[in-house]
Amino acid sequence: MALSRAVKRKENLASSDSKRDLIIAAARRVFESEGLEGASLRGIAKEAGYTPAALYFHFDSKEALYAEILAESLEALAKRVNAAFRSETDLENRLRRAAMAFYYFYSANPRDLDLGFYLFKGGMSPVGLGKERDNKLNDQLWEALAPINQAFLDLGQDEDQAKALTAGTFAHTSGMLLLEHTGRMRLFDTTGELLMHSYLDNQLKLIADKS
Repeated sequence: MALSRAVKRKENLASSDSKRDLIIAAARRVFESEGLEGASLRGIAKEAGYTPAALYFHFDSKEALYAEILAESLEALAKRVNAAFRSETDLENRLRRAAMAFYYFYSANPRDLDLGFYLFKGGMSPVGLGKERDNKLNDQLWEALAPINQAFLDLGQDEDQAKALTAGTFAHTSGMLLLEHTGRMRLFDTTGELLMHSYLDNQLKLIADKS
């Protein structure tokens, strides 16, 4: 009897996880189509094939759903960057690998770039998901950038210098990605990948020249 209840519990948990995954997948499709502002829990429920009440069991708002999807994306990004960082022992190559892993992740997953910059249906504008969620997501973004920051520290930069260089690398990478994503890179007859390598080479040369 106890075994039967345990099996039943596992089946219920599996069913709940499956339903949650379906809701998240449906929400992503709706966000991609309607953006955060245009999306609604009712619309997401319809896309998932559930009632709005079923959604509320898992998520209390569309912002919570968006935050969950973005959190999953940032977790995958952080894993990719950390793995690239750990794959190298040479200090300069560590920086190159980590920074390029960040670039390659979004280059290969442009919809995740849209997700991270809130570009779905509406362009670039300040968007938030609530202070607590925003803080958690910012922490996750920093976790993805942390190996790049550590690489600059390992190259002899102090904490302020490393953070400034990490911010510059993030800004440069984001710019390259947005130019590629919008097709504007064709104006310059080059690629984001080449410009990223050139940027990193220049940063490493500047660091070497100062040391």
